[in-house]
Amino acid sequence: MIYDAGNAFCKSLECSPIIAAVFSSDDLQEALLSPCEVIFLLGGNVCELQELVHRTHDQQKKMYVHLDLLTGLGKDQYAVQYLKDTFTVDGIITTKSNIVKYAKDIGLFVIQRFFMLDSKAFDSALKTVKNVDADSIEILPGIIPGIIAQISRQTKIPVIGGGLIRTKKEAIECLKAGGLGVSTSCKDIWHM
Repeated sequence: MIYDAGNAFCKSLECSPIIAAVFSSDDLQEALLSPCEVIFLLGGNVCELQELVHRTHDQQKKMYVHLDLLTGLGKDQYAVQYLKDTFTVDGIITTKSNIVKYAKDIGLFVIQRFFMLDSKAFDSALKTVKNVDADSIEILPGIIPGIIAQISRQTKIPVIGGGLIRTKKEAIECLKAGGLGVSTSCKDIWHM
């Protein structure tokens, strides 16, 4: 049977829609103790990455590394190839469309992040989503469920809400709007 990373990602979020967004090894330890099945690594460096991924997988959880925020590694196709060949990350997160395309070409699961600042950013994101083949997208800030609902209705790509989600109510609103998951660094929400 062929492993389907997209299907595995969606199934994990169906079981546990809260995503632990971690910035450090200390945050990771708490995330590993939470019911979150998916972890977004939004910091760290390439020297500690193997250990963090190993610890995550030991707990039967999935780790997606934000390439743009990882230090010690370039932000180009060679960095993507190195992450795939050297580490067993479940996928990457990026804001860069060229990285999405390259990562998809080599068979890596990709989440593309979009920052919704105004209507122009919304239109640009929608156009990009329709032209770039990311496996999932993350809309920031996640406290704008109306935008999440619009994008969910206009695309078939799973949508994650992230950024500035500080309460359980905000997380629930994001999910009700059509988000498949919610990424947050708020540890109280990890235990929802």
